[in-house]
Amino acid sequence: MTRELVIVNDCSKDESAEVVESFIAEHPEARIRLIHHAVNQGKGAAIRTAIQHAECEFSIIQDADLEYDPGEYRKILMPLLRGDADVVYGSRFVVSEERRVLYFWHSLANKMLTLLCNFVSDLNLTDMETCYKAFRTSLLKTIPIRSNRFGIEPELTVKLARRHARIYEVAISYHGRTYEEGKKIGLKDAFEALWVILKSRLTNDLYFGAGPAILEALAQAPRFNRWMADTISGFIGNRVLEIGAGTGNMTRHLCPRRSLYMATDLDTEHLERLRNGFRHRPNVHVQKLDAASAGDFAPLRETFDTVVLLNVLEHVEDDAGALDNIKSSLQSGGKLVVLVPQGPEAYGAMDESLGHFRRYTRESLTTLLEARGFHVERTLFFNRVSYPGWRVAGQLLKARSLSPFSMGLFDRLVWLWRKIDNSLPWGPTSVIAVAVKK
Repeated sequence: MTRELVIVNDCSKDESAEVVESFIAEHPEARIRLIHHAVNQGKGAAIRTAIQHAECEFSIIQDADLEYDPGEYRKILMPLLRGDADVVYGSRFVVSEERRVLYFWHSLANKMLTLLCNFVSDLNLTDMETCYKAFRTSLLKTIPIRSNRFGIEPELTVKLARRHARIYEVAISYHGRTYEEGKKIGLKDAFEALWVILKSRLTNDLYFGAGPAILEALAQAPRFNRWMADTISGFIGNRVLEIGAGTGNMTRHLCPRRSLYMATDLDTEHLERLRNGFRHRPNVHVQKLDAASAGDFAPLRETFDTVVLLNVLEHVEDDAGALDNIKSSLQSGGKLVVLVPQGPEAYGAMDESLGHFRRYTRESLTTLLEARGFHVERTLFFNRVSYPGWRVAGQLLKARSLSPFSMGLFDRLVWLWRKIDNSLPWGPTSVIAVAVKK
């Protein structure tokens, strides 16, 4: 197993940086990197820097004061190595082999902060403030960390919970220090933790980039997702390839009762969410797949009777080439069910932030599909109700993401939208085509 050590010197005054530099000089074969901060910023800032430089599959946070025993790394890593967890917390309060008995009020504050953090994140952790946290590095790199000091502990916990990470706890030993021995966390940090817990619960700052954030907002709209699934489910066969499944918003509605359902995506974290969410469904297979890569489709030749392509084609620069790849995976007479954003005139800031190359019309989509060897059996307009709002948000207000709060309100009224959508006098947000491989 490849190991690396990323050490951040946050302006330490005890010559520890010199000790590290000497060790690196004596062991040039070791993968050790020492990074210096120009000014002291705090634990959170040091961890943020270390994450940016981490390259291995898993990461463990280790405070340099050795209150936590590095000999327990194997215990911390085991749920990650088994594939059961995305994150592992080492708990000082689960019964462990040994721990130093110290401050009652410090312990009480920890437990109160853990209780509040559990309340807002719907977890049942025993030790949110623990230093020992192990992660899949790729997950950690996708979470914006804003806290510079000890607020990183509740910030990470709440954001991980909101990102639906699988969190495990294991018992660890703890050899705490006294304040005379150099312990720094105090009452000020407890109040900061309270503020960070509340802020992390209310913020939408869970991802880098608009695309994943919008997927997360859509995940909070189960009625809307059901509406979309009901609209297309009658055209879907028994052996299905879904391209661009994201976090599974459509997969969970479409995969039941199919003998084979392959959910694919390009994003590493989306693939992990899919594997975790559908690991108990033997008919669901999760695989990395690029619609623009002919090589990715070579093993899938004529495997499926249906390909589902929802809000994907507009992200592909060479959409004609992608359709050729998709056609190769379909059996003769197989169906492609494709949904794309409708109306070039509606292209705005939201499309730009999502990475859309274009928006389509019913005529342009039909022409494209027919030119690539498909016969378009049927086209449908979908979701007229949000079209004015999309144009106002993306073109007038220059919004670059969906608000989960607004999406939640919209979702509560889907029962009404389903009744009136076809009678609205303006164009739709999306157009659906059902096409047959010639």
